[in-house]
Amino acid sequence: MPVDFSQNLRWLCAEAGPIAQTCRGIGINRQQFNRYLSGAGLPSAHNLRRIARYFGLSEAELFATHREFCAAQTQSAPQSLSAHLTQFNALFQDQARPLRRFLGAYHAYFRTPTWPGQILRSLIQLRAQEGHVVSHTYERATSGDGSIRQRGRYQGLVSFRGNRLCMYETPRRDGGFLSETVMMPEHPQQVSYLQGLTLGVSARPDQQPFSTRTVWVRIPERVSAREALALTGAYPQASAKLDPKVRRLLGDQLPISINPTAD
Repeated sequence: MPVDFSQNLRWLCAEAGPIAQTCRGIGINRQQFNRYLSGAGLPSAHNLRRIARYFGLSEAELFATHREFCAAQTQSAPQSLSAHLTQFNALFQDQARPLRRFLGAYHAYFRTPTWPGQILRSLIQLRAQEGHVVSHTYERATSGDGSIRQRGRYQGLVSFRGNRLCMYETPRRDGGFLSETVMMPEHPQQVSYLQGLTLGVSARPDQQPFSTRTVWVRIPERVSAREALALTGAYPQASAKLDPKVRRLLGDQLPISINPTAD
């Protein structure tokens, strides 16, 4: 049985891609995982469940004879909807550990069609909750003439995949659109500055979809949530209140609007 398990696990990893990425997705130590692959040991009940969830299989399927396992994997019918949902939900389970070093508060900087020529600074908080990592985002901005007053609160889930932080959010009140943000550290061992892309919807009446470059800057723990929220808003691109490094990381790229193609 241990031999079949290790062979089945190697088969799955060959299909899934790099071993390091698989270990991060499961949230398991690479050295420990190598013992399972080599047949030198079997996972605990807890780790076995995590492995099964990651690959969208039952624990019993992982221990099938290798011949039966390969036949089932190569000849099986398309997954049912419930199986697809289970596999998708598993992306957000047991993420508190792999995302532990990213937990905390950040100021997010990005450009949006709602505020042309300006950089919007919002507040993002990442918290561990029952093994998941939940996000809370706050946006507050008012134009000089008062014609635009933006107030937004969003919540979502975060997953760590391929050394990238993937966040999916929706407005807290009325649901509506789903935004996606993919971030990665500027360097692998630091989390002070994260950079990536956001796909969202503008706050204008036309709710135009757009994509934009995004930079997160970690907020020191000594700064209170009230102080961090007070710093949010829309700033001119040349404002002395903006970190020059943020402007450098954002570059000159403007948000890309996604317009539906007319028939």
